Amino acid sequence: MQKEFGFGTKSIHAGNVKDTQYGALSTPIFQSSTFIFDSCEQGGRRFAGAENGYIYTRLGNPTTSVLESKIAALEGGEACLATASGMGAISSCLWTIAGAGKHIIADGTLYGCTFALLNHGVTRYGVEVDFIDTSDLDALRAHLKDNTVAVYLETPANPTLKITDISAVAEVAHAYNPEIKVVCDNTFASPALQNPLALGADVVVHSATKYLNGHGDVVAGFVVGKADFIQQVRMFGLKDMTGAVMDPFAAWLLLRGLKTLELRMARHCENAAKIAAFLAQHPAVEKINYPGLPTHKGHDVAARQMKDFGGMLSFEVRGGKAAGMKLVNSLKLITVAVSLGDAESLIEHPASMTHSTYSEEELREAGIAPGLIRLSAGLENAEDLIADLAQAMENL
Repeated sequence: MQKEFGFGTKSIHAGNVKDTQYGALSTPIFQSSTFIFDSCEQGGRRFAGAENGYIYTRLGNPTTSVLESKIAALEGGEACLATASGMGAISSCLWTIAGAGKHIIADGTLYGCTFALLNHGVTRYGVEVDFIDTSDLDALRAHLKDNTVAVYLETPANPTLKITDISAVAEVAHAYNPEIKVVCDNTFASPALQNPLALGADVVVHSATKYLNGHGDVVAGFVVGKADFIQQVRMFGLKDMTGAVMDPFAAWLLLRGLKTLELRMARHCENAAKIAAFLAQHPAVEKINYPGLPTHKGHDVAARQMKDFGGMLSFEVRGGKAAGMKLVNSLKLITVAVSLGDAESLIEHPASMTHSTYSEEELREAGIAPGLIRLSAGLENAEDLIADLAQAMENL
């Protein structure tokens, strides 16, 4: 019996289909909107689901299929659906699960657009949403109801790096009702560091724009889970509700990026740990959020459910928002930009950028301070990144 391949090997080889026509090593880009049928009868069989094959790229594409198989293998899921963005993945997933009269429990600390979808979007159509701290299991138990269909969370959470115990949340939710879908956004960790499905979650979503691609040139997303559920998301959430279809060229770029995912994540984690250690001892830093630090509230849970602590951190400098923004504006190497997981280190001010959809009260409830700064540690040399932060802090 063949041994289970390692993560790096699967990143390169899982899901690949041999090109029998030309022998291309790289998966070909099938840049086609539609596909030819041999006959009306064959087209009818494919539309009826009686015969496998491609119909129209909104429903599936050979390049994208290879990518979906690879991501499913990396996350340990039965199937995967690729989408045109992370929000395409999240909205396609949640519209498949929820509807008028249904109830979602969501963590209060989420990516800004996810929060907006749940707080201002789905509620317009009769979906009830409660925002809680999902790391508080008593709060979770108190909010579960007969019409609860999903518990939605991020861990590590954006941008506070809050850690939630995925296994514990899944146990509580499924004990109340096994049909409740525990949906975990795994963007900050990537499957190289964390596999929520193995920890009891039902569905994993990703902004593939970030670590999975890793090169800052693709916007994409994924939904991973049981095959029957992913088929529902494909044929309803994606086909009918969002239309957030991945382009075959984007799929090809992602296939290229995934080949180095394991190597890149090791460097991201190494750099973030060194930066966190520097910031933790700097007198200008009032607070730092990095799960790799023993002082982090979620350190023990992160150490148990993650293989490493990730490339993301956030921190506050003394002097609040004005000082934080001055620090960001004084950087010379680290790039001021939203997104994360790129080769370049990126820094941003969540309250005015990625989380501007939150009100001041909602920011406080989510633990997002006015002066909080979020940093995505890139692949540069750590000493250069630390030197840039040090010179910027001299201006405070």
